[in-house]
Amino acid sequence: MTAIWWCRRDLRLRDNPALCAAAEDGPVVPLVVVDPALLHDGARPREAWFAATVLALDEQLGGGLVLRRGVPVDEVVAVAREVGASAVHVSRETTPFGRRRDAAVRAALAEHGIDWVETGSPYAVTPGRVVKADGSPYRVFSAFQRAWREHRWPRPARLPSEIHWNAPSGGPDEDVREELRAAVRSCGIALPAAGEEAALAAWDRFLADGLARYARDRDRPDLDGSSRLSPYLKVGAVHPRTLLAGLGPGEGAEKFASELCWRDFYADVLHHHPESLTTDLTGALAGLEYSAPGPEFEAWQRGETGYPLVDAGMRQLLAEGWMHNRVRMVVASFLAKDLHVWWPHGAAHFQDLLIDGDPASNAHGWQWVAGTGTDAAPYFRVFNPTAQAEKFDPRGEYVRTYVPELRHLSGAAALTPWKLPGGYDHGYPERIVDHAEERLVTLEHYRVAKKS
Repeated sequence: MTAIWWCRRDLRLRDNPALCAAAEDGPVVPLVVVDPALLHDGARPREAWFAATVLALDEQLGGGLVLRRGVPVDEVVAVAREVGASAVHVSRETTPFGRRRDAAVRAALAEHGIDWVETGSPYAVTPGRVVKADGSPYRVFSAFQRAWREHRWPRPARLPSEIHWNAPSGGPDEDVREELRAAVRSCGIALPAAGEEAALAAWDRFLADGLARYARDRDRPDLDGSSRLSPYLKVGAVHPRTLLAGLGPGEGAEKFASELCWRDFYADVLHHHPESLTTDLTGALAGLEYSAPGPEFEAWQRGETGYPLVDAGMRQLLAEGWMHNRVRMVVASFLAKDLHVWWPHGAAHFQDLLIDGDPASNAHGWQWVAGTGTDAAPYFRVFNPTAQAEKFDPRGEYVRTYVPELRHLSGAAALTPWKLPGGYDHGYPERIVDHAEERLVTLEHYRVAKKS
């Protein structure tokens, strides 16, 4: 019987349990539904990255990807009935949006006697599988990681040697292809090479050149010690199990596996607490005072706060749709604790622009900094943006890369332009707030909230 492989966050062929399960049923129809709610005119970077990855998968299949545009509950059922499919195979979705969407599609398929089959997920261990002895979920990363490593994960799924691909006789595929191409053209940034082959090539480069120094260099934006694999994980161009299977011994490998565990941990937390996507996971600081987003928030978005490391990070986000992880923490702390803006405003901005914007990791990474989530840094710990710059960009190389107004300042001078007579000669803005003063405001907010 014909089966549909409806791919969403698993845009690859290798190590794809849902595709393997579909192939066992018979001929496979590979389907992508472009939901109008997720792809707009003048596409945002994350939408363009999805579009580029879909086009890469289509090319990998020789133009055989079935593309439809519309509401999934309508389009998946229509294609399934058109090809006489007995089942629709998917990777399990665990985000609040994905779960609602899938529940609706599953119910609509059932009305026509079409099976819904979930196999695997975008994570090494499917959210909900790692629990305490009493069946309750973990709220602390260190304990989750121990249980996660003990639980283990399956080996990468082996693709059948031959898959019989099938497709409907006709449809609006070329119109959708052109819409995807337009999304890539209009996003305003230069995207990385997209698709499974590009992901595996990036992985090979990291294994050869980056993994051994990863534990040492990953916090240094000036050295770019990141793997740069997060965008590929976001769209499922590579599965985390593939990466874990390729790791050998060593400090770098252990640290990299730990970072993949953080991704699984945050997905697990969101699975158990879907409301935490947009609200504080812990209510202990529910009474915190916040400022409404205004001109200072807009200056933060543009990278014009007057703090070089913050501005470099925000400009990297605008230019590349990506930001170094250490800098993400610094800019998040600045918004939450120097500008006193509630973290969901920053998380929404990140989710719009980041091509690796995993909803769970984004929301809970912000809460870690804000001090209102799991494993949270204490709320009273406030990142000093200048001290962070001096520690992790000591020669100012990262700052000069993204803040051209400071390129006339050599070495560490680029980190503190206010200390030099000519620091502002090329139009760099002065600081919009005094960090030392705002830190005291944050501590007072914290004292009042804890007391109440």
